[in-house]
Amino acid sequence: MQRWPEGSEADPEAARERYNSDMRATRKALREVVRADLPTAHFGLGIVFVASAAVGYFAGPAAGALVAGAFGALFFGALVVMFLRGIRGMDAARRAYLFTFGWANWV
Repeated sequence: MQRWPEGSEADPEAARERYNSDMRATRKALREVVRADLPTAHFGLGIVFVASAAVGYFAGPAAGALVAGAFGALFFGALVVMFLRGIRGMDAARRAYLFTFGWANWV
């Protein structure tokens, strides 16, 4: 016998619907928190440029190119995933760009 917070007369379907509605609200709030926009992604790209130049200056050009190349590989990997999901054109590029550089939202 299942124990429900509402007691023995609980309606499992109502509890399931309440759970689903709470999960939708939680996911919507989470999407709002992690949302990135283009100006933020541009700022992230700028940070990568500055970091690549700084690493290149202090550790050598190969290390600076490695930092830039890692972010380039991440962008192209995200772009491939977008194409595999069926997203094409500029929308795929925008989503991959936001994924790659949108982390600047938390800097």
